[in-house]
Amino acid sequence: METKIINPSVLPAPKGFNHGLLVTGGRLLFLAGQDASDSEGNIVAPGDVAGQFEQVLKNFKAVVEEAGGTMQNIMKLNVFVRSRDDYLANLKPLGKVFRTYFGDHYPAMALFEVSAFFRDGNLIELEGMAVIE
Repeated sequence: METKIINPSVLPAPKGFNHGLLVTGGRLLFLAGQDASDSEGNIVAPGDVAGQFEQVLKNFKAVVEEAGGTMQNIMKLNVFVRSRDDYLANLKPLGKVFRTYFGDHYPAMALFEVSAFFRDGNLIELEGMAVIE
């Protein structure tokens, strides 16, 4: 599998994401929306967006590894947050959690603020796509 980062010079330089990733080869894995539920279905880290983000990434890691891949195989992420302001206020701890799971790999990403989630208590949810060799 070959991956080429696409960051055109006519767009602002990305920070913490890439504008595009061109992938040749591999199988597509569509990652369903994951919230901060643990294996028992309980929402972890109530009121803590970074703590919930970590659980979401643990859930993603489990799915990607079950399919035979790694977190670096994730090419696209949609991030849904309950509060954009809370997300922005916690960029440093969120970035630390992100780098723990992704290292220096940055998928193409989008951030959306939503009015509510399916389950009360959720502050963040992600969905995405991976390409696995």
